[in-house]
Formats: sequence, C-alpha cells, structure tokens
Amino acid sequence: MAAPVPAVATGHHQPALDLDAATIPQLQGLMKHGRLSAVELTDAYLQRIQKIDPKLHAVIAVDPTALAQAAASDRRHRSGHTRGPLDGIPVLLKDNIDTKHLITTAGSRALLDEPPAEDATLVRNLRDAGAVILGKTNLSEWANYRSTHSTSGWSGVGGQTNNPYVLDRNPCGSSSGSGAGVAASLAQVAIGTETDGSIVCPSGANGIAGLKPSLGLVSRTGVVPISAEQDTAGPMARHVIDVAITLGALQGRDKSDPATLAYPKHQPTDYAKLLRPNALHGARIGVWRQAGVDSGVDAVCQQAVDVLRAQGATVIEVDLPDQDEIGTNEGAALLSEFARDLPAYLKHRPAAPQTIAALVAFNEQDPVELSKFGQELFEQALTAPSTDDPAYQRQRATATSLARHAIDDTLARNHLDAIMSPTNSAAWLTDYANGDAFELGSSMNAAVAGYPDISVPAGYDGDLPIGISFFGGHWQDARMLSLAAAFEKANPVRHAPRYLPSTG
Repeated sequence: MAAPVPAVATGHHQPALDLDAATIPQLQGLMKHGRLSAVELTDAYLQRIQKIDPKLHAVIAVDPTALAQAAASDRRHRSGHTRGPLDGIPVLLKDNIDTKHLITTAGSRALLDEPPAEDATLVRNLRDAGAVILGKTNLSEWANYRSTHSTSGWSGVGGQTNNPYVLDRNPCGSSSGSGAGVAASLAQVAIGTETDGSIVCPSGANGIAGLKPSLGLVSRTGVVPISAEQDTAGPMARHVIDVAITLGALQGRDKSDPATLAYPKHQPTDYAKLLRPNALHGARIGVWRQAGVDSGVDAVCQQAVDVLRAQGATVIEVDLPDQDEIGTNEGAALLSEFARDLPAYLKHRPAAPQTIAALVAFNEQDPVELSKFGQELFEQALTAPSTDDPAYQRQRATATSLARHAIDDTLARNHLDAIMSPTNSAAWLTDYANGDAFELGSSMNAAVAGYPDISVPAGYDGDLPIGISFFGGHWQDARMLSLAAAFEKANPVRHAPRYLPSTG
C-alpha cells in the first residue's frame, strides 16, 4: 500500500507541493514569489482535515475564520508587511488552550457550554506573528489527568484519536490530536502541552518532532492546568526547523505568568538562525539507553548512537539516578497542585462547573464521560493536602531537586552537551479494558526539573515510529533544537503515515 502524498497546487505550472515534506521556510519562499498563497495553503489543509480526519479524529473543531485569516496574511504578503516566518502558516491548537469564540473544552463535555472570552497569551502571540489558527485538536481528556486507568487520545468531546501509521494503535497522550494531526499533514504546526510526556510521547509515537520548552519560556495564561510547577505548552511539527520557528513566536514574557519573568535576558528568539547542521560534530552526548525493556527500541537507539558517532559526537553511556523516588514524589505533588490550579482556571469559565467536586458530580450524571474509564485522579484530588501543607512541600521539593540533580550532575560529571534517550516504545493497541500499555519513556526528569526536552524521529519498529529525545540544562532550548536538527539531517528516516488498519 503506497503512502498517499498530501499535495497542493502551486500555480504557474509548478509541480504540486508535497505538504508532508514542505518546511515553513520553503512555504514562505513560495509565498514571497507569488507561487503560493496563504489561502491556497490553508484551504489545502482544510480539505485534508475533511478527507483524512474521519480516520483519525484528531481535530475537534475547525475555525470558521481560517480562510479570512489567510486572506489577511496574503494582503500583508502583497504589501510587503509580513509579520515574520509564521505569517500565513496554518496552526492547530490543543483543545485545552483558550481560543476566543472557539471551543475550548480540555476534551470534557463540562466545558462545552460557552467558549472562552479571551485568547490564551500564546494564542495572541501566534496571531501577532500572523499564524492562521486552523482549529482545535483532540486530546486525552483533562490532559490525561482524570483516571489512573485511562486510554490516551480519548475524550468525551472528541472520541478516540487514532495513530495515523496504524489506526488501531494509540497516539499517546495527552497532545494526541496535535501529534496525529501534524503527522497526517492536517496542519503545518500544532501546539501541544505537557506536564510529563504529553508533547514528547505523541511526537515520538506519531513520528514527528516536538519540543517541551524550559518552564517559563511560554506563557500558561489561558491554558487549562494540571500544575504550575510543570505545565508548559510547546510546538510540534514534521520538521525541527518548524518547531524552532514556532517556539520563537510562542515565547514571551507575561506578567500574569510569573515563570515567564524568570528566563534570561539573553535568551534567543530566532531559534531557526541558531540551528547548525554540524552541531553534533564535537558534541558530547550522554546516552541513557534504558536497555532491555523493548528490543525494537534497543535497535533504534543503537542506530541513533551510530548516527551520533558518524557525525563526530562523543557518546558516553549514562544512567540517571533516583527515578522511583522522583516519580513517587511527583505523583503525590501533582494531586495537590491540580486541586489548587484547576479551580483557579475555572473562575474564568463561569458557565462550567467551578470545583473539582462539581466536575466529579457532572461526570457521574453524564452518559458519555465515564463510559470508557473512571475519574480516580479527580477523586483523589478532593482529599489531597493543600499546597500549604509541609508534606506536600517536601514532596515537591524532593521531586524537583532530585530531577534537576539527575540531569545537572550527569551533564557536569561527564562534561556533556545533552542527554539522549528513547522517547517511546512502539505504539500500543488502543484498549479500554486494560488502559494504556505504557512501557518506556524518558520525559520525567526534564518535565519535573522544568528543563527542555525535544523528541525527533529516529526509526521504526515495523510500521510504528520510534523517537529519541535530547534533553539538557535549564534554558538550553536552543542547544537541544540544534542537536535535534543535526540528528534529523543526518538520519532522515521519517516517512508519511500509511493509515494501515492494523499490523496484523
């Protein structure tokens, strides 16, 4: 079965543009020379959503103003007053990101009644950069923070998102619609959010690149929260350069989000200019293999190590300490933080239930919400210690301190530029009876520490993508992007999905 090529005509008898392969700089070059308009590009993506998304259920809602946004971008292009490299580029937003006059539900039917009154800060930043807001993507409901036995990619609003490579396989959560939608060329870029793994895992499982930025680079104002100590939004795309360009537009200080006031004054904004094709040459990369869990992952990881060495990197085998203790303390702390942060967000959504207890009651009465799995985490949050409780404060301090030491000390002891580790094992069968069959990941340390983590395609286990992640020290986003871009260039393994019904 041949992979379908997503294409759009470029006019002037030029060959059709392969959307899967096209990068933002290539698209901007075509628009600059009048060979492609933002309206044509946006319409091509809208047509793909209409044609392809019934197989995936990656998109919850399409913005009815998308073509008007694109037409405004075309006027800016014709007048020579474009707003930067994102001008006219279609972007999908995870449906836990507030979008004025457009559905924002976190996947929950409890938030269907009334859209947000204002855009999230990051959405305003995208609009200011000229991006076309194409629509909203499905997600694991409440960013996968409702049940201890959940199935990633399912929400009461959007149903089940499928992995575009093999449709009965899971897209991983919680930015599942963003990952599957980008992989299927339903938009050039999507925005996901992560508390722990929810950008990098769907990026790895769907064969795309995705960056969880350093905590504080991107404002969380207007994003449905789990924890202010770990939450961040970040870009997901088929190409690392598109991730880099989008991060520059997302980034910005916001007085309503104190974390954004902490990033260094010298932090770059044009990350694409800092990508170096030879960034791996002379780099020292620690490899945390997590070997023996999955033979397919082991094989891809070894291939990645071979690429690093062929590109002139020095590879040092490492192992990160205290993983069980970090995970135990993180899990306990997140319950208290969720109990604090979600009700604070709900105050800005007056038509919705205003407390977690009210959400629990809503779900118990709703015919859809508890049809696949329960709400154990919501129920545990009702009795979690407050964030003023010394026990909670010890848990958070322990988790964050150990995670930072695990990365910082490993980097320093071995004089490393970054740590590389498998992002994911092959996508599991979607199974509501047993929930997610998660076996392997590397997101926790960077997520708890608030450090940057980028996944990039590395290979396949059969038909299913495997990603590897580069993570490093605080505010080292530019370095991680450059290493990932160099790896992507040296190891161009990614191919478009084939929408296979099953691997059987």
